[in-house]
Amino acid sequence: MSVLNKFLKNEDGATAIEYALIAAGIAIVIIAAVGTLGGNIAGTFAEVACAVSGGTFDAAAGTCS
Repeated sequence: MSVLNKFLKNEDGATAIEYALIAAGIAIVIIAAVGTLGGNIAGTFAEVACAVSGGTFDAAAGTCS
């Protein structure tokens, strides 16, 4: 019976599972943020690339002239 009691009181794996759940939650938040902001970030990079090349960026059309 003492082996069963030791097994039931053993919490060594609980910490690893908790850290895995926290890491999974953080990954979900990062994936959601990238999915939501991805288009805005791409537009900003296009605008900066246009400015560096000396052009004028038309945000409505998404073109550089």
